[in-house]
Amino acid sequence: MFDIQCSISENMCGIVGYIGPQKAAPILLDGLSRLEYRGYDSAGMAILQNEETKILRAQGKLIQLRELAMKDLPSGSIGIGHTRWATHGRPSEVNAHPHRYGPITIVHNGIIENYSELREQLTKKGHSFSSDTDSEILSHLVAAELKNHPQTLQALRKALQKIRGSYAIALLNEKDPESIYIARQGSPLVLGFGTGENFLASDVPALLPYTKKVLFLEDGELVNLKSDSFLIEDLSGKSIHREPRLISWTLAMAEKGGYKHFMLKEIFEQPRAITDTIRGHLDSRKWAIREDGNHALFPNKSAIQQVDKIYMIACGTSWHAALIGRYYFENALKIPVIVEQASEFRYRQPLLDKKSFVIAISQSGETADTLMAVKNARLHGAKVLGVTNVVDSSLVRESDGVFYTYTGPEIGVAATKTFTAQLVALNLLATWLGRKKGVLKGSDTESFLRELLEIPSKMEHVLQQSKSIQEMAVKYAYGEDCLFIGRGPQFPIALEGALKLKEISYLHAEGYPAGELKHGPIALIEQGSPVVSLVLQDNYYEKMISNVQEVLARQASVIAIATEGDHRIAAQTQDLIYVPKMHSHLMPLLSVIPLQLLAYYIADHRGHDVDQPRNLAKSVTVE
Repeated sequence: MFDIQCSISENMCGIVGYIGPQKAAPILLDGLSRLEYRGYDSAGMAILQNEETKILRAQGKLIQLRELAMKDLPSGSIGIGHTRWATHGRPSEVNAHPHRYGPITIVHNGIIENYSELREQLTKKGHSFSSDTDSEILSHLVAAELKNHPQTLQALRKALQKIRGSYAIALLNEKDPESIYIARQGSPLVLGFGTGENFLASDVPALLPYTKKVLFLEDGELVNLKSDSFLIEDLSGKSIHREPRLISWTLAMAEKGGYKHFMLKEIFEQPRAITDTIRGHLDSRKWAIREDGNHALFPNKSAIQQVDKIYMIACGTSWHAALIGRYYFENALKIPVIVEQASEFRYRQPLLDKKSFVIAISQSGETADTLMAVKNARLHGAKVLGVTNVVDSSLVRESDGVFYTYTGPEIGVAATKTFTAQLVALNLLATWLGRKKGVLKGSDTESFLRELLEIPSKMEHVLQQSKSIQEMAVKYAYGEDCLFIGRGPQFPIALEGALKLKEISYLHAEGYPAGELKHGPIALIEQGSPVVSLVLQDNYYEKMISNVQEVLARQASVIAIATEGDHRIAAQTQDLIYVPKMHSHLMPLLSVIPLQLLAYYIADHRGHDVDQPRNLAKSVTVE
């Protein structure tokens, strides 16, 4: 009932495969190079030749793998390749894919939620593991199932019935050298068809030089891919018949998934990013957040009760996430939360000691000001937990604990999917610590987490309004100023909406707490001034209605982000964007999406380079 499904075709790693008469290695390397835009920290490939599996793996960029291959180019004509963005286990050659156990070699995208318990079970049965990854479990499980189910596809099916999570899998069996076995659940895979040769990849760009005849796999499908045929079955063993189709994409279109810009693609990838971040941390069977090595931060209730204040430090969009996170943590722990911009925090003398807990947020894990603030906090005895998207980044190494967002690489400079994933991570963190301290009760958190699981589908619902938001954006594309107002957790969303508009459209925009209008900002409003108002049916609704009436009285043009079914606000403004009603702590995850789309469409209409706005870098690694 609570399984999360999305239609967004994105995951953080790249998979390629080839079976046919040609040497596989050059085709795999070429395919992996066409997936480099997805981001990665290691690469590898496995080639079957002379009934043996040749595995090459390298940490770092693809050139390292290419150099390994050129020294002794494998001659086999069937193989699988992989570029890895680390999720479980730091970036290294050992953790790079492919992974092998016995005759089985696999590459995998996704997250195996129950890998810890499966690993423990297999270890008791005599299995030994060579990596820190969740993915290696799959090769062990399939190899174990082969003892009772000699057909590879059946063994793979039995293994998949034991796992929870998302996956895109390509598998080789040394004893079955004329097939590549494939499975998909929640992570994309596409088959490509040639003449006497076939291909597979996690994205279309890897296939375009070889074929435009493709078939996109759907969740729950398994494939036996041969050089001249393919068989698709579901998890129950039932055959599935679906015809390939021809696509007309160019390489640039394919890299962006058919979207005009990476930023737009990443806005639409948010349901997938949220799904993966939830799956990476939530044990939905127990309605509990996995500690994932952070137990030592607060080993017991007494340790968390000793914390008398929390500092949240970040920069830019991550700072806005922290401002919203404050509401979560103060509610869950009932202690003061101080939100600081890392660039300011590091230059003053904050009151830090052993009773302080610092949460540092950085998408890249390399933000210079945040890293210096973390070092300062630890020097004063504070415990530090990093929230980041990059495994083994500097923030991870400098912190006492880490909580990952599983969004995959974000290519557009303006943060979108990493921001909403940070909000999810902070919600999960606050729930974990609130339960640990005893402030939050199990029944309350289960209800909240059930609502959190609904967020991806609610996001999809909001994204369906993109066309009307695009039309709305044209009306406001050539204004000079724009004001964003909100209250409570929606005030930081106002800040984020204004930042997005500034970053990519170069329009002057400001975000304010709506209660501060009369203290100065209302002087800026004149006839036609655009005011984006976050008027949601929460505890601040009546006050926000009053603020909207204030700006309308001064003949402002109001764009309202409102709760579905709110007819009262509809009577006051024509430009309305509705979002579904959710728990107040979850509403920012929905209300920010229209603001991202509004900024994107305004910038695009003005003809700007949306993915690379002037003067900005993706990660600020210097002062």
